Amino acid sequence: MADVLIVVGSESDKSRIEPAFGVLDQAGVSYEFHVSSAHRQPEETATLIKGARGRGFKVVIAGAGLAAALPGYAASLTDLPVIGVPFNVGALNGMDALLAIAQLPPGVPVGTVGIDNPKNAAHLAIRILRRP
Repeated sequence: MADVLIVVGSESDKSRIEPAFGVLDQAGVSYEFHVSSAHRQPEETATLIKGARGRGFKVVIAGAGLAAALPGYAASLTDLPVIGVPFNVGALNGMDALLAIAQLPPGVPVGTVGIDNPKNAAHLAIRILRRP
């Protein structure tokens, strides 16, 4: 069983989240990567996120650009810690994604890292996993 579930909304986002893989590998933290869209595959994504705890995951890292619905969608479906990674895509250079992830309503918490900073998401996941 993997400790961290990493999810992005499209295959083209894989290269943006991949730097997190190296940080987790170096720390010896197991992870599983999935492409699943909150917009294009809402039911499949919901099944993946809702079943995460039962499959042994302890933290979710979700990367997204533009409207960046995926991290908030994930947080609305699980009580696991969710870390959002905003991607620099589109005319606003990732600011739209950053604000969409950081400004979620009360009760839908997402730890948010900087734009295009999946390494910090991995470091935060490691800290969460290693807390006493």
